[in-house]
Amino acid sequence: MPFHKDILALDAMREAERIAERVRTQVLQVLHKRGAVVAVSGGLDSAACAALCTLALGKERVLALLLPERHSSPESTRLGNELVLALGIKAITHDISSPLESVGCYRTQQEVVKSVFPDATAEWTFKITMPSLLGHDRLNMPRLTVHTPRGETFAERLTHNDYLMLVAATNFKQRIRAMQVYFHADARNFAACGTPNRLEYDQGFFVKGGDGLADFKPIAHLYKTQVRTVATALGVPREIITRTPTTDTFPLSQGQDEFFFGVPHDVMDYCLYGCNNGYPPAEVASVLQLEPAIVERIYLDIARKRRTTSPLHLPALLVDPIPEISALKEQALCAELPAS
Repeated sequence: MPFHKDILALDAMREAERIAERVRTQVLQVLHKRGAVVAVSGGLDSAACAALCTLALGKERVLALLLPERHSSPESTRLGNELVLALGIKAITHDISSPLESVGCYRTQQEVVKSVFPDATAEWTFKITMPSLLGHDRLNMPRLTVHTPRGETFAERLTHNDYLMLVAATNFKQRIRAMQVYFHADARNFAACGTPNRLEYDQGFFVKGGDGLADFKPIAHLYKTQVRTVATALGVPREIITRTPTTDTFPLSQGQDEFFFGVPHDVMDYCLYGCNNGYPPAEVASVLQLEPAIVERIYLDIARKRRTTSPLHLPALLVDPIPEISALKEQALCAELPAS
């Protein structure tokens, strides 16, 4: 089949019902839990997951957690609350700034910023950016972009050590959120719902032990475009549907494309699909109205990210396998399969 613009189209409600049926089996029969906890960020993916869990389990068996912190956008909390009202589910809001302060997240971030910009104060906002894949060939050199209270913007290349330190400190945010999710899940005998879409899951755009930690991940097989279609069919508020994907991680507003993917998610959707299904870069480029060299560059970046982030998908490594536990895992996987 030739590559075309509607190649990611699907029957949204049929897919939603299929996912809901699988979620019911996974949560109630495989995991032996009573319901699901979803950390709601005000973004599309967590909204779609909350809506799918509500369809699968009923509104009384779904708990939304809103977990803002010092650097979160107020819009995220507002939109999260709108989603909760639209779905009719219960919600708890817990600001995680205090635990982040206690583990040194903000202090370490500020130390890195000051090492690059010695005049920086706590009032300066900042983010990490990567060069776009849509331009010339890029070196994967992260830059620290800052914005001063006087309206000035500066950017400097980060050393490898400074980049690692800033990311490590920032990853506390996802890991403390995961702790909150599992606390509320354990207290109710609920399962923890993970929210990555296919782009994020495939390319390793998640924190191990943070937003990568979950009992089930209902949209990891869906491209972002498909998540939007399913969320629309399930009545997710339009403002969430149309919101530009952001990391909502640093105090300076930042898109996922400039931090990790290197291209807008709609372009990435088609390139990842084309790469996964053996379409030549030139054929994908023609549909996207891009130069073939750009799609070739994106294909190479997809492969590179898969290699470098593959450890994120691995469980803890053992010296010797434990046959009895392996057998239990196999039984659980078989229980997920629909009856033939």
